[in-house]
Amino acid sequence: MWLQAKAVVAKDPGMVPGGIYIQVLNDMIDAQGKRLAAVRNQMPHDILLVLFGIAAVASAFAGYTSGIEARRSRWPIYITGLLISSIILLILDLDRPNAGFIRISQQPMIDTADSIKSFSD
Repeated sequence: MWLQAKAVVAKDPGMVPGGIYIQVLNDMIDAQGKRLAAVRNQMPHDILLVLFGIAAVASAFAGYTSGIEARRSRWPIYITGLLISSIILLILDLDRPNAGFIRISQQPMIDTADSIKSFSD
């Protein structure tokens, strides 16, 4: 597409639609780069270690507090553990859009590419 745009502008450099087309094509290429960067970038492992460390400390505090109480009820500890685990799993799932429970479909981009390809054929 870029080569075709350059060929059209080379024929008539003063043509306004050709310039607008090149600008829009450049914006599309930039948007595709940003989209791919967002899909490919993942959370650093150090942040994951910090999340697991926070979960371990929160669980230790919940266990310690439960141990010093006269009346021991396990439900708050179970609920706290479930909530912390759920939050970490949600963060990990959102960090990887192509895997897990929450998936981002690439079908709209595939359909757009097919549509563009059909115009050039």
